[in-house]
Amino acid sequence: MRFDPWSPEFVAHPYDAYAELRQRPVTFFEPTGQWLVARHADVNALLRDRRLGRSYLHVATHTEFGRPEDPAFLDPFWRVIRAGMLDVEPPVHTRLRRLVSRAFTPRMVEALRPKVAAIATGLVEDFVARGGGDLVAEVAEPLPVTVIAEMLGVPEADRHLLRPWSADICGMYELNPSVETQRTAVRAAEEFSGYLSELARARRADPGDDLISALALVADGGDTLTEEELVGTCVLLLNAGHEATVNVTGIGWWSLFRNPAELERLRADHGLLPTAIEELMRWDTPLQMFERWVLEDISVGGVDIPRGAEVALLFGSANRDPEVFAEPDRLDLGRRENPHISFGAGIHFCLGAPLARIELAESFGALLRLAPRLELAAEPTWRPGYVIRGLTALEVRV
Repeated sequence: MRFDPWSPEFVAHPYDAYAELRQRPVTFFEPTGQWLVARHADVNALLRDRRLGRSYLHVATHTEFGRPEDPAFLDPFWRVIRAGMLDVEPPVHTRLRRLVSRAFTPRMVEALRPKVAAIATGLVEDFVARGGGDLVAEVAEPLPVTVIAEMLGVPEADRHLLRPWSADICGMYELNPSVETQRTAVRAAEEFSGYLSELARARRADPGDDLISALALVADGGDTLTEEELVGTCVLLLNAGHEATVNVTGIGWWSLFRNPAELERLRADHGLLPTAIEELMRWDTPLQMFERWVLEDISVGGVDIPRGAEVALLFGSANRDPEVFAEPDRLDLGRRENPHISFGAGIHFCLGAPLARIELAESFGALLRLAPRLELAAEPTWRPGYVIRGLTALEVRV
């Protein structure tokens, strides 16, 4: 199979194509004008290499980089996205991450564990009482949305708005998005930004015990987040903070159903859960690609890649690299040496990784306890997206 990110067959199983790509240091992919990087060592190194960036606008204009100007209709989208830390580079990224880290602390995240456990248990109890259904829509999606909404302080009556906004914005991260997808993302960014701006202003005036209040008040030597930066940060926290958890849950259970011996192993020993979650993230990765711009000429495996080029780092391929993982195509829930890069690496390593791990542990744990004979009711279909990869639904019986 060849690399074809618009093919449903490839999206469902890209790993044979990745094995071929790993035979070469890099491969130029004409349809997107990107250099595909498939080997773990190269992906890991380029994630940490400061000669590359998620953006180039801190060092050059679009024209200087040989790129077209952004269409004017995308301005509202980029204003929100570039106010968060994912699509900016130092020194702006350094400042934003420092400020956000003061509010979004490991201690705060760990303190959420009992609340996450209670939400997960309640969702699974209701799911079991109904006899099963769509695991994605009824357990995987509501858990992280509820958790991040409670963290941010979004009122319960408004939470139904969050997932559609997030999904529409994330459509822009797919390869060559259509104009319709772009316009949908702009509308979602405008609506989400307007909603959060109003909420942030209310919290600045009357702070509560929530993350928006903490972000609104956070300061470091007199430095604070602007309203645009606060909104951009909240959009990023919601998008990144639940897309991964939703997709790992759906794909993870589908992986277990495809590997019944490993599922029985986990059912017999819930103590395997920590390594099992890491292995499920490695074996069938939700975030398949992370793109970066080349800010200075580089060489990968002896192949020169010039300034102005874009590299596509293939996380799913890196996570199946036999140079790093013994028997990489085998799901091994007890795998101890597991340096997967599903959360990235370097300065853009996922800030929400600790929270995602807590949510996954509590969600999988509750299902193992309360639905010990969970079984597949219908083979799932994949959403059309390749970069952010997930199932449309996962129908199961308890």
